[in-house]
Amino acid sequence: MNSKTTNKLARFVSTVLVPPSFTIIIFTIFAFQLESELSKQAAAILISLVFGFIAPITLFLILKKKGKLADQDASIKEERTFPFIMAIGFYSIGLILMIKFNLHIISIAFWFCYISNTLITIFINKFWKISAHAMGAAGPFTALITAFGLIGFLMLPIVILVGWSRIELKCHTPSQVIAGILLAFLSTYLQMSLIVKYFT
Repeated sequence: MNSKTTNKLARFVSTVLVPPSFTIIIFTIFAFQLESELSKQAAAILISLVFGFIAPITLFLILKKKGKLADQDASIKEERTFPFIMAIGFYSIGLILMIKFNLHIISIAFWFCYISNTLITIFINKFWKISAHAMGAAGPFTALITAFGLIGFLMLPIVILVGWSRIELKCHTPSQVIAGILLAFLSTYLQMSLIVKYFT
């Protein structure tokens, strides 16, 4: 595979496997595996679709169109703070709705991690451009392990693929990708484990 083809593949992976895409996938799995009532299944999917996919993607497109983001990779770390803050607003609304609809504690716990991990990312981003893509893949990977055990490791190749794409596109260094994966894994696992243990 030549470098041009490799770059195209990396661009495809990096464009399709963005954090909002994983949101839809994971919460659809949670909806059908963890919820027994149709209304709760619908709520889980709709909340994740609106506040975890449509709202963040729409915000990104608006900021890109207005020239607030230099490129589709948001490669300038100073440009990332505002989208992250807005995302916390979207996630907070989603969290309130999940609690209101009394969704499964695992879904609520993982959604809470969206807020806390984004806050952590904002802080780190002031000093270092950690890979949000890598974090966005590693978080769902961790959530699957927390919810379903070792079968969650089936997603590990996807996490690696996402990390590879960010390095191949020169959006991040290997250390920024590895740090994103490890931080998301540890943070998500600890938070979900504590929340599930405390509230069940």
